[in-house]
Amino acid sequence: MGGASTGTGKVVVNRCMSLDGFIAGPGDAMDWIFDFIPGGTETQFPDVMAATGAALIGRRTSDVGDRMADPDNDEPEPGYDAGALFVLTHRPPAEPDPGVSYLSGDIREAVATAQAAAGGKNLEIVGADVAAQCLRAGLVDEIMVFVLPVLLGDGVRFLSSPDLGRIDLEPIDSTRSGDLTILRFRVLK
Repeated sequence: MGGASTGTGKVVVNRCMSLDGFIAGPGDAMDWIFDFIPGGTETQFPDVMAATGAALIGRRTSDVGDRMADPDNDEPEPGYDAGALFVLTHRPPAEPDPGVSYLSGDIREAVATAQAAAGGKNLEIVGADVAAQCLRAGLVDEIMVFVLPVLLGDGVRFLSSPDLGRIDLEPIDSTRSGDLTILRFRVLK
């Protein structure tokens, strides 16, 4: 996949998206992703995971992942094994997951902490709000989108920050993998 496997310490917004621009359906549902990517991008695209040393995700996204991992829930569990996992939140859980580091405060400090843990590999940014904060601060190097052939009609948009402003992108690569179209862009700064 056109250089995706080279971990060069980039900050990469990485997500699955419906053709109409949603990263989650109504009620934050993400089970529809597994209709197109059994096991999730983590198992289907090992080169992306090999290039990733850490992930910084938002609390809402973390809560959705926890809900999907609940054995009493019928949603498939997202596999995630891409190095150190950081959750950016103003309200850490009462019973924190010992495998997760919880960060709060300035987005630049959170990204610096997660990048240091990535050990020279890429830092993956997951979650609409965290991605918007990183883009607003000029911290994102690349955006990788797995476009799935579905229209959801409603849900959580790829980005819904009206104050974000225009951000120009340079296309790096577009590839097909089964039903997916994978788009990579460099963020022009």
